[in-house]
Amino acid sequence: MSTTTVPLARIKGVRDMPVEEYFTSGHRTCQGCESALVLKLMIKAAGPRTIVLGSTGCMYVANTTYYTTPWVVPWMHTQLGSSGSAALGTAAGLKALMRKGKIKEEPLNVIAFCGDGGGADMGLSAISGALTHKHYNFLVLLYDNESYANTDIQVSGLSPWGVNTTFSPPGKAKRILHDRWKKNVAGMMAAGHPDCRYVATGCASFAVDMMNKIRKGLTIEGPAFIHTLDPCPKGWDYDPILSHELGKLAIETGVWPQYEIEDGKLRLNGITKMIAEGKRKRKPVREYLLKQGRFAHFTDDDIDFFQSKVDEMWERWLIPGVIPFAKELEEA
Repeated sequence: MSTTTVPLARIKGVRDMPVEEYFTSGHRTCQGCESALVLKLMIKAAGPRTIVLGSTGCMYVANTTYYTTPWVVPWMHTQLGSSGSAALGTAAGLKALMRKGKIKEEPLNVIAFCGDGGGADMGLSAISGALTHKHYNFLVLLYDNESYANTDIQVSGLSPWGVNTTFSPPGKAKRILHDRWKKNVAGMMAAGHPDCRYVATGCASFAVDMMNKIRKGLTIEGPAFIHTLDPCPKGWDYDPILSHELGKLAIETGVWPQYEIEDGKLRLNGITKMIAEGKRKRKPVREYLLKQGRFAHFTDDDIDFFQSKVDEMWERWLIPGVIPFAKELEEA
């Protein structure tokens, strides 16, 4: 297989989106599931010449009920921590088969998706290893609903501080049981993998931006990694109608910065860029937190602490959301 990728043009706007659907009816996701929308937009952006690899998680289980599947393209299930291995192995296998003349030599997209448990926790090492192999074309997409949602909402490495999950319920002895801050996975991948030409964050609330990032990751030649934030009605405890609004609020409050790093060059995107340039003010995190039942136990002091951590990211980090070092270190 040559390094040529499937040609995918930039989408200029909603009217420019492909009409064809390759993730259709037949899935069993919850009403208002943002992760299902991420996969729908992901494969719409990628097109039919794509192989999808899904590691165990709510998006695998919900999409492969016995004898039914929403996938119109070829798909395969892989184990919980194996999305990186599956992506690299599939890309390498296709290359070998084409070289031996056993299948037609043509550009094919390879996408492996994983949840935050299978990507940020158990699958982190496999993804890291895969991103060091610069001669293979594939995309790893981490859909982040901030919990182990498939097994009844347990806390993960991407769960936000103070959140109420089945493993971190507020109680009389300890009201805040989960006191770790969210992992900075995209920043980690970008900083630690110089041969990975493309790393980005996304959110389905900004569909065109996310789809263009999918296309860029698939066409840049080499491994790519995209981390999306996916509001989850069940795990976050909100009315399903609010999924789009919560994704947008995460960005407007600065909780979830939108950016892409291409060949070592950083670009902030959309609202995140406007905030960084002083053209738009961040909304208070209170507006984001209080729309979710998982933060219903928060006091004003808890909200103030959460706000202070987000403020710190924007005011003291070298690059908000990307490089978590204080500016004072740069000036010393």
